[in-house]
Amino acid sequence: MLKVFCMMFFCGLWVFSSKRKHLLMTLLSLEFIILVLFIILYYYCMMMSSELYMTMFFLSFAVCEGTLGLSILVSMIRTHGNDYFNSFGLLQC
Repeated sequence: MLKVFCMMFFCGLWVFSSKRKHLLMTLLSLEFIILVLFIILYYYCMMMSSELYMTMFFLSFAVCEGTLGLSILVSMIRTHGNDYFNSFGLLQC
C-alpha cells in the first residue's frame, strides 16, 4: 500500500516539475501532493492508533495553502489576463 502512495506522490512531483509555466496546473499538482501526504499521515495515525488531531492541523494548513494559491491565481489573471509565466516578467508581480 505504501508503494502506491509513494508512486502517487512522485507522479504529483513529476507534474509539478513538468508544468512549471502554467500556474493552475502547478497549484493542482500541489493540492494532489498535499492530498497524498494527508492520506499517508492518516494511515500512519490509524496504524499507530493515536489521536487524529494532527490530521486536522494538517488539513487546516492545506486549506490555507490552497486559498493563498487561488488568490494569487485570481490576482494574476485580473492583472495579466492569463496564468502563463512566459507572458510576463516575474519582477512585475
